[in-house]
Amino acid sequence: MLQPTTLCNLDCVYCYLPFRRLSNEMSPEVAQAVADSAADLPGSSGRLDIVWHGGEPLTLGRRKFEELLAPFEELRQAGRIQHSVQTNATLIDDEWCDLLARYQFRVGVSIDGPAALNARRVDLRGQPAFDRIVRGIGRLRDHGIRFSLIAVVGTEGIEQPESLLDFLTDLGPHTIGLNVEEMEGVNDRRCGITQDQAERFWQGVLDWRGARDGGPALRELERLADYLHLARSGQRDEWCRYGLDPIPTVSVDGDVVLMSPELAGISDDAYGNFLAGNVCSQSIASMLAHAHRLRYVREFMAGLRRCEAECEFWDFCRGAQACNRYFENGSFATTETDYCRLTRQALITALYTSTKKKIAA
Repeated sequence: MLQPTTLCNLDCVYCYLPFRRLSNEMSPEVAQAVADSAADLPGSSGRLDIVWHGGEPLTLGRRKFEELLAPFEELRQAGRIQHSVQTNATLIDDEWCDLLARYQFRVGVSIDGPAALNARRVDLRGQPAFDRIVRGIGRLRDHGIRFSLIAVVGTEGIEQPESLLDFLTDLGPHTIGLNVEEMEGVNDRRCGITQDQAERFWQGVLDWRGARDGGPALRELERLADYLHLARSGQRDEWCRYGLDPIPTVSVDGDVVLMSPELAGISDDAYGNFLAGNVCSQSIASMLAHAHRLRYVREFMAGLRRCEAECEFWDFCRGAQACNRYFENGSFATTETDYCRLTRQALITALYTSTKKKIAA
């Protein structure tokens, strides 16, 4: 994951980024160093995902953005990498669509639902961004660019799964991801959503999916379906072999953190700055080879072992995100978090409850 700029043109209420009002930009030299590292890293099926994300990548401007893409072009042409971008879509115009198509980008757009549910996504003047986001999505559709949607589900959206999904589906994505609001980064407030609310939400999502043929894939349900398929077909070991993605995240100056992009730019007295190294002086492969020496990585692995020993949801979950343990509990060695309860556990219990109701009927 690469951070081309710290700047974001939005100021979402729940944002975790600490420097989103500052315009720090990645240099072509840092991008070249990442490309050099990427040439030595394996990807799934031989292709490595290069994800441009956070602040808002498009605030960099097309010329500067293309300068960062140039070092990767030989790898892209050889089928060694795949570019992705996560954007708020407010800046997407015909010229941006041409660039995204030319470099065969996978595009993810952040939108939380219809205007009322998207109200916390505002610009730097506090003005709603909804109309600009929808307009940008329309440009993507006009140019035939496939895109996914990610919605942050807050206290209002958690009560409206069907209407939320109806709206998102009408925008025309190929995939929808649903992120129950999390406490992370500089967003130090718990969302206030209960586990019962989350279970009802996921029941609604399951019912919505079951009532429709076709339509976009739902990311969380796809993961659950993959698990159930492998478990039922005697391939559970295949699910257990899925590796833990270290998610090397490269900041604008080349500093690299592991395990969670949300750790970039964060530091404290106990853990320091979470840096695994700087890509301008050390390859990412070397950082990964020495990751076990980092205190927070060691603690996270210890936390995963505790999860495996103690948690009844481990077989499906395989352990929640590192950043949630740190920001919610203050230590990577802890286990259960709100993310566990509201996303992984509530989804499983919702499936169980829905299945019982159908059997009883």
